Amino acid sequence: MASDRRYSHHNDDSDLYSSADFATYTVQVPSTPDNQPMELTKLPSSKERVEDQYASSSLFTGGYNLATRASLKEKVIESETSHPQMTGVNGSECELPGCDGRVMSNERGNDVVPCECGFKICRDCYKDMTRASDGICPGCKEPYEGKIAEVMKLDKSQALSKMERRLSIMKSASLKRSSTNEFDQNQWLFETKGSYGYGNAMWPKDDEGGSSNGFGDRSDLKDKQWRPLTRKLSISAAILSPYRLLILARMAVLGLFLVWRVSHPNEDALWLWGMSVVCEIWFAFSWLLDQLPKICPINRITDLDVLKRKFETPNEHNPTGKSDLPGIDMFVSTADPEKEPPLVTANTILSILAADYPVEKLSCYVSDDGGALLTFEAMAEAASFANLWVPFCRKHDIEPRNPESYFNLKRDPYKNKVRPDFVRDRRRIKREYDEFKVRTNGLSDSIRRRSEAYNTREEIKALKKQREADFDDEVENVKIPKATWMADGTHWPGTWTVSAPEHSRGDHASIIQVMLKPPSDEPLKGTEADSRFMDLTEVDIRLPLLVYVSREKRPGYDHNKKAGAMNALVRASAIMSNGPFILNLDCDHYIYNSKALREGICFMMDRDGDRICYVQFPQRFEGIDPSDRYANHNTVFFDVNMRALDGVQGPVYVGTGCLFRRIALYGFDPPRMKESSNCCSSCFARRKKAASVASAPEISRENPSLVMEDPESEEMTTALIPKKFGNSYMFIDSIPLAEFQGRPLADHPSVKNGRPPGALTVLRRLLDASTVAEAISAISCWYEDKTEWGERVGWIYGSVTEDVVTGYRMHNRGWTSVYCVTKRDAFRGTAPINLTDRLHQVLRWATGSVEIFFSRNNAIMASGRLKFLQRIAYLNVGIYPFTSIFLIVYCFLPALSLFSGKFIVQSLSVSFLIYLLAITLTLCLLAILEIKWSGVTLEEWWRNEQFWLIGGTSAHLAAVLQGLLKVIAGIEISFTLTSKSAGDDIDDEFADLYIFKWTALMIPPVTIIFTNLIAIAVAFSRTIYSTNPQWSQLIGGVFFSVWVLTHLYPFAKGLMGRRGRTPTIVYVWSGLLAITISLLWVAIDPPSNNSQIGGSFQFP
Repeated sequence: MASDRRYSHHNDDSDLYSSADFATYTVQVPSTPDNQPMELTKLPSSKERVEDQYASSSLFTGGYNLATRASLKEKVIESETSHPQMTGVNGSECELPGCDGRVMSNERGNDVVPCECGFKICRDCYKDMTRASDGICPGCKEPYEGKIAEVMKLDKSQALSKMERRLSIMKSASLKRSSTNEFDQNQWLFETKGSYGYGNAMWPKDDEGGSSNGFGDRSDLKDKQWRPLTRKLSISAAILSPYRLLILARMAVLGLFLVWRVSHPNEDALWLWGMSVVCEIWFAFSWLLDQLPKICPINRITDLDVLKRKFETPNEHNPTGKSDLPGIDMFVSTADPEKEPPLVTANTILSILAADYPVEKLSCYVSDDGGALLTFEAMAEAASFANLWVPFCRKHDIEPRNPESYFNLKRDPYKNKVRPDFVRDRRRIKREYDEFKVRTNGLSDSIRRRSEAYNTREEIKALKKQREADFDDEVENVKIPKATWMADGTHWPGTWTVSAPEHSRGDHASIIQVMLKPPSDEPLKGTEADSRFMDLTEVDIRLPLLVYVSREKRPGYDHNKKAGAMNALVRASAIMSNGPFILNLDCDHYIYNSKALREGICFMMDRDGDRICYVQFPQRFEGIDPSDRYANHNTVFFDVNMRALDGVQGPVYVGTGCLFRRIALYGFDPPRMKESSNCCSSCFARRKKAASVASAPEISRENPSLVMEDPESEEMTTALIPKKFGNSYMFIDSIPLAEFQGRPLADHPSVKNGRPPGALTVLRRLLDASTVAEAISAISCWYEDKTEWGERVGWIYGSVTEDVVTGYRMHNRGWTSVYCVTKRDAFRGTAPINLTDRLHQVLRWATGSVEIFFSRNNAIMASGRLKFLQRIAYLNVGIYPFTSIFLIVYCFLPALSLFSGKFIVQSLSVSFLIYLLAITLTLCLLAILEIKWSGVTLEEWWRNEQFWLIGGTSAHLAAVLQGLLKVIAGIEISFTLTSKSAGDDIDDEFADLYIFKWTALMIPPVTIIFTNLIAIAVAFSRTIYSTNPQWSQLIGGVFFSVWVLTHLYPFAKGLMGRRGRTPTIVYVWSGLLAITISLLWVAIDPPSNNSQIGGSFQFP
């Protein structure tokens, strides 16, 4: 069994973090950085390398009333690991007698020793020697310090404090406080009201020279050709103009039709007429809310060549050509390994690690909200396999970089591959991946067998100990907790398979494990030793930072579901890597286009990109049946509604595949924010001519810094900072740094809030134990108490659709968002193709919308910064589930009409038929034009219409009822994860499509189907046997009944399954309801003057 040594976290320079008494936890407000470039930081010293090795090879735990602990892990999985960044690869053993510790290693995994004599010593022994023996090497008996300085060739002028290393690209400046002991947060977040760009406070005057100071001469800057990173592509006027005219025309027709309907009641059936008119008025209102935000659709494209030339090409500001791109922190969230298979999550991780983005600028954080050892070891296996998979993808330019999807591609894998060793490499990687799948799928059994063996051993030890202590007494049965054990023979600090106190899903400590430590800043080519499977001598073998995170959960603390887990990741990532941008993915969504991150960054780094809060990518799905029976692709929403919103204030946030600006999540307002006196902004406004380059005072006035969402005050006292963000000194330090790094380049006079080129080419700070320990405290259950996390900061709490609310809050502060549709799908994921799972998914979305409608996040109460059409779109998000009430009534109206022999109008007059034709024709023409400018197909549009009625008569109605219960009675709503496992038939890709699972949501649609079928049969019988048949009323009623049944056809087909496995209870209940409604109605209102039908046949 590998040794496991535990250390309570105590460090001389980090006593603040190690204190377990959080009541006395203090916060120091950081000095205001002036955002000036600095010389490159020094190379990591031996001591820093030791700290980095220790931090990346230890499992950190902590939480409520617990001291932060770091358990050195020399083994996290039972299989062998070889990559030098991988946890558990820690070099040779320490040469001091009696110590079995591991020597620190460099980026290639080679031993690093602090003395020239080559004496190998571990981290803890090295610290003991430097403290107890005045830094004398036990090998050569000479002082360490001189050797370190000589070997590392340190310049005293390069020695930096820990705080300076954290803010390595900024110089410290003191806070400017007012006489009231308050400080302007504008000054705290920015160095000046102006910022980088010509004419502001930081730009040199004309008499100061140009080329020597790094900014360049104004005339050179103006004459230099400047190309944007993104461009808008307007929709053809030949399509958009008729589209807008048709919207106006249909609005007019609907208005005239409703006026006609109200003024021409059906005196013979006022009840039928009244219900139909009320429903039609609501449908017109609902259509208006849905249609108005669609009048400004646009398309966007990016230019990756310009991005590479600006940020990764050698120039006067960046002579080495190192990447000047900002960092991105990737978030992957999972909660239950039983419903979200670890292999799926592992493939998502592998696609992220292989993304085409600078390795040193990319970090991946996996949030395991279930705290399961199965997920932990699956991530470790993925990190180990990434040692082969990622270099393979880089060498042969593989797409997609999800191994499961790549090896299942239904096309020639050798097409366009020119390297002669590709076939051999692919076969070897395929073999290794098959073995990786076997190991990952077998982890559950492996953990169970291991835990049983260790638990048996512990029981035997306890029994033996009890016998030795009570050898004269009768030995009682010893009860040992059924613990879950890690690969190195220690207890898993998270959730155990058999729940126990402090080891259950809702009660466990916080856990952080660096699976892959931060890579070196320089490319690391493979060697002959790395070429055991394939030639990697010309391939960069570095891997991005990979961190496993499981936040603390304790009884009595609201965990706030996914939103709480995401906020924990925001804080932990800010402390550990602090990428200015965050991209979150669900565990079943992976990167399908390896350049997707670059495409998203183009928008953030473009001119005025500092006002973009997030870039939303469309969701694309795999494994959907060819006919898309239940509209799982949802292309009408993603390709029509979202494109249209991109022309207003931006698309809504849909929960995954979204690139965030970190400071926008922190609750800051966008720069250069002006309160609009007219909230009804129209996208038809003429474009204004570009303003000339403003002078410094003008820029200063129109570029106020980002401020918190606080209308009463624009200043924060020192005490308000921890009130908003919590008592984390490192986290607060990271805020101005993230803001600065997220700015676009100041390479053009029009860029008013930029940063100097080359500012992000500095060395990356190594992780140390104090940093990870601080991250542990930031994900503790108590951290958010008395803060604004979940209220104004981070993901917003209080709704099952936290994604929509979070995006709404950003738009409400004045931010804009962008919709990025790439030629090759950016991300792909899975969707439930089973009818029951699909209905439950729609139920969750609709319930969240009802919660939004009854909360302060209702768009009616939005600020003036939310544009008018954007307000309408968000208002529609909260209102659309209520359409189900009117939709269900309207679906029963044809049946009631057929039963009663009446119709919604007195007669099928010419006026009624003309209105009906005009409404139908304008709807069809609008659909055709939408298909033209959006690219969706007619079949996709029709599937969307069908499922709109299916969801509206089932899940949406249930959502309204649940929402009302929550508002009126305070009954909380809970949802379970949708299982992502395959169907029973493993040979059928669409086996889940035919699996039937009973749910009460099916009762209303089935009742509608049965009622309409019975009504058609009754109406035909009555008309045929009637002495005075009313064929016009029959035709009208049957037409509308067939309209309803046609929309419900996919639902009826789903009930049949593949082998007719529909439960009998569905037919029984639905049949009883339909017959009861039919007989009750006929009994209450029998056909007038026609009780005798067809001679001997008498209707009851």
